[in-house]
Amino acid sequence: MGSSSSEKFVQELILYAASAALSCLVLVAGLRHLDPNREASKKALQQKKEIAKRLGRPLVNTNPYEDVIACDVINPDHIDVEFESIGGLESIKQALYELVILPLRRPELFLHGKLLGPQKGVLLYGPPGTGKTMLAKAIAKESGAVFINVRISNLMSKWFGDAQKLVAAVFSLAYKLQPAIIFIDEVDSFLGQRRNTDHEAMTNMKTEFMALWDGFTTDQNARVMVLAATNRPSELDEAILRRFSQAFEIGLPDRKERAEILKVVLKGEKVEESLDFDYIASLCDGYTGSDLLELCKKAAYFPIRELLDEEKKGRPSGAPRPLSQTDLEKVLATSRKTGIAANEYSRLSSQLAGWSRQRESDDYQVQAAISELSKLVVSQIVNLQSDSQDN
Repeated sequence: MGSSSSEKFVQELILYAASAALSCLVLVAGLRHLDPNREASKKALQQKKEIAKRLGRPLVNTNPYEDVIACDVINPDHIDVEFESIGGLESIKQALYELVILPLRRPELFLHGKLLGPQKGVLLYGPPGTGKTMLAKAIAKESGAVFINVRISNLMSKWFGDAQKLVAAVFSLAYKLQPAIIFIDEVDSFLGQRRNTDHEAMTNMKTEFMALWDGFTTDQNARVMVLAATNRPSELDEAILRRFSQAFEIGLPDRKERAEILKVVLKGEKVEESLDFDYIASLCDGYTGSDLLELCKKAAYFPIRELLDEEKKGRPSGAPRPLSQTDLEKVLATSRKTGIAANEYSRLSSQLAGWSRQRESDDYQVQAAISELSKLVVSQIVNLQSDSQDN
């Protein structure tokens, strides 16, 4: 009896252990299935392995949140934009090389004293289409730094607290992969003025980002920099502006810079040797770099159209003719003389100020009319009461 009861006890114990192990497996599998970052983590892990292979660095130990951010890491060797690819802006490119690129490429030169060190924040601002994003890519290319393109959609999560953890993962991953550049395009949409109407999740993200930016590492010589671009610097929060130790305005190009941009855009293209870049640049007053690129793209269709017309007439030719100065002048004749984006940028503040004043004036007139109407109604009521008392 004793041996049979002990055997039964052992069997029950084994069954209990097996059921407990099965329950744990089911629970773990269920939690993994409910993980909101499960698919992104798998993709990020593969991406992280490819990044480590491309950069020649060992696979760093990361948490699931850093795996999600790893999807936005760009190898500088795969960036095809250099300073030579950007026409004009010579003084700004020289300043960026001294203040941003050198501390990332030659850190040993900036270890002597507390005044020298890598920049923690650089802001590029100016009208749309002037080359701010291209400058950011060129900085990453020239410095050899890992480029982390932060997308706000990747930082948002339906789970409470995940947004702050993803923001923290941006800085921790950048520190592990240094030298690194954290790039935020259209930063005003993320780190704009804090208002009472902001959602709690967005407010917490901004607070977490600023707190980590100030002290994301105890190493003051860490080669990690926050680089941002915006068209509306006035809408940035004051605390954010304070953290940008360097700010560069990328304004509209002048005539000489427009000629340099045209040369860069048409470099390697089939153009006539007699093309006068300075003359074309003089006709493009108010054009941004993006406007000049679109101008050249439209002009490049004229040789194609002539080739197709010749084929329709039964006279096929071997290749399109070179791009001529006449093609560019034709496009300029049918285009607006000023860049649309640049005009919008330059008129934005005055329009907003005028609209605000007009709105205040209209509000005052409405309030005055309501006040007069209220006085009239009250007086009529008083007269009616007095007449009823007399009767």
